[in-house]
Amino acid sequence: MTTVAITGAGRGIGLELARQHMAAGDRVIALVRNPASADSLRELAEGSAGRLTIHAFDVADDASVKAGAAETAGEKIDILYNVAGVLGDVPPELESSDWAAWDSLFRIMVQGPLRVLQAFLPRMEAGAKVINFTSQLGASTWPYGGFYAYAAAKAALNRLMKSVATDLKDRGVIVGLVHPGYVQTDMSGPSADITPAESAEGVRKVTADWTIERSGDFLKWNGEPHAW
Repeated sequence: MTTVAITGAGRGIGLELARQHMAAGDRVIALVRNPASADSLRELAEGSAGRLTIHAFDVADDASVKAGAAETAGEKIDILYNVAGVLGDVPPELESSDWAAWDSLFRIMVQGPLRVLQAFLPRMEAGAKVINFTSQLGASTWPYGGFYAYAAAKAALNRLMKSVATDLKDRGVIVGLVHPGYVQTDMSGPSADITPAESAEGVRKVTADWTIERSGDFLKWNGEPHAW
């Protein structure tokens, strides 16, 4: 049985990944900041016969990450999805910058995925996969302005995980960066291009096909390479 850990599993793409992996017969470790508000996830857990468990897990907090990971300490991890993220409350104007908001966003979006990986890495063997959700906004090819903090954080995540992929290659741990598409979530709204279910299905296939030779690559949800 494949064991999958998912941050941000309470809604959107994270919730769909949990749903689809459970339907496929996998063991799902669902990690959410506030389990009490994750109604849909709790319903999923109730019908899972114990294969899906929910754990309080704030990716921005060291103690929370360590405690949440420790609750499943006896289980190896085959796939870790770093999904959790925020758009942030940084003002969009060039002349206005809320540095506390910048710090908070980077703590979640850049430090968070590395913090989570550090907590679970001792339980990952050769062939395990770490799939980091990034964005087209983090690519140098993004042709628009704005979204300063969010785009900078995603660009930083891309470079960070590229380095991690290099350092973990000898251990056989595969690291991927994936743009999930423009998805109909709370962040993007209902007019986005694809549903969370479509995105999750694509990401699951891309993840299944990811090999060590492509560790560190930046791909789209449909498997196409994404320009950096």
